[in-house]
Amino acid sequence: MVISTELCALSEYRIYPGHGKLMIRRDGKPIWLGSSKAYSLTVQRKKGGQTCVDAALETSPKKGLSETAAKKRTRRANKVQRAVVGASLEDIKKKAAEKSSVRSAAREAALKEMKERKAANKAKSGGKGNVPKGGAQFQKVPKHMGGRNKRGGTQR
Repeated sequence: MVISTELCALSEYRIYPGHGKLMIRRDGKPIWLGSSKAYSLTVQRKKGGQTCVDAALETSPKKGLSETAAKKRTRRANKVQRAVVGASLEDIKKKAAEKSSVRSAAREAALKEMKERKAANKAKSGGKGNVPKGGAQFQKVPKHMGGRNKRGGTQR
């Protein structure tokens, strides 16, 4: 069961049904006040954050706290470069330092050499291509497509 509660305009405490007062301000805004103390302080035009009655006091900014409690410094973790299996730290640093044009030229040379090797292999094998050994042409169907009930997966 949910009980509808109001919040006290001064102390920000919950006001349960049957408790508190509803005060209509001059400008027509209705405000709920939880106790006679809250009512009295509101009539005296006291602010909630400056009285010792309420939760608003805890959240309101205090005087002189900024000097005493300095902001805590966060420490950033320093990045450390380490060697990877197959490449020493010097090799990694050397690769990072070289220009992109040198790197792209090396890549082009490697691709060219790989293509030449592929062409040599094709010429050596006779250039048959991708023909199945049985000679019969068939179409591969993925396993998940067909089924008894046109639903993929295995039979249960």
